Amino acid sequence: MTNTQIIEETITFVKETLKGAEGGHDWFHIQRVFKNTLLIAKDEKVDVLVVSLGALLHDIADAKFNAGDETVGPKMAAEFLTSLNIEKKVLDHVVKIIENISFKSTLDSKKSFTSKELDVVQDADRLDAIGAIGIARAFNYGGFKNRELYNPEIAPNLQMTKEEYKKSDAPTINHFYEKLLLLKDKMNTKSGKKLAEKRHQFMLDYLEQFYKEWNGNA
Repeated sequence: MTNTQIIEETITFVKETLKGAEGGHDWFHIQRVFKNTLLIAKDEKVDVLVVSLGALLHDIADAKFNAGDETVGPKMAAEFLTSLNIEKKVLDHVVKIIENISFKSTLDSKKSFTSKELDVVQDADRLDAIGAIGIARAFNYGGFKNRELYNPEIAPNLQMTKEEYKKSDAPTINHFYEKLLLLKDKMNTKSGKKLAEKRHQFMLDYLEQFYKEWNGNA
């Protein structure tokens, strides 16, 4: 198969697999990350097939929807890519991207894998976690988990371990401080950093308005 055919097959697989998925982690999330990936990749020397497959398969089985099991997604991706007879070097690289892309992975001091391809896909995924879309996704997931919007008595935990992050059921507003507002300074690529600036400011403006309305001042 050509690279174009491989990507088309992968898109079909992901669309089918994620039918009925939670709105912040559905096909449209994957599509946005895929587009962000191709945009960032234009300015980086990376393997376009690897970043494309990494973007398309990065949330094929998110751990938080699989009882916290972080092995399900990489295994499913590997099995699918094997069925396409993908070159082992490409397959292994894509699986490593899936294993290391998440924010919680950065909370693990044992993390050792790095690559320019991971940098690009990670930035693309992080872009979809901030700005207007990021806000919508945060509250969508908070509703899905029946979390409070905000509780002034529950302070954000800014020193969470990976396990604490995985188990957290804090109000959605806390998630801004525990993750979303941290992402701008964690971007890997020049393009990613530039694209994150505007989205980061949008979240700051949103929070300012949120607190005004919460306190009856707007």
